[in-house]
Amino acid sequence: QVQLVESGGGLVQPGGSLRLSCAASRSIFSINTMGWYRQAPGKQRELVASITSGGSRNYADSVKGRFTISRDAGKNTVYLQMNSLKPEDTAVYYCNAHTRTYSGGSDYWGQGTQVTVSS
Repeated sequence: QVQLVESGGGLVQPGGSLRLSCAASRSIFSINTMGWYRQAPGKQRELVASITSGGSRNYADSVKGRFTISRDAGKNTVYLQMNSLKPEDTAVYYCNAHTRTYSGGSDYWGQGTQVTVSS
């Protein structure tokens, strides 16, 4: 069952911008943190940005100052605004939602969206 739906990936030239969106199903309750990960060919997956239910944000050093993570008031949609894109930003980007309840926590993942930065 698809519960996180991503959109916004594509091909862009260096210096360009893209905005990724991730809509979490309202069936997912008690979301604590939402974020974006990416994985480039031959490289390990890395956390790009995250945002907690309280609004605290965290960014990878490689994207700080260029990317901005945000969420809607309902906390079930998260965005990643990517500016000044570089070829090294090329990767598959995955949306993540982490829940935490008294009974435990769970991770939900989007299907992945390809971002390619190339002239």
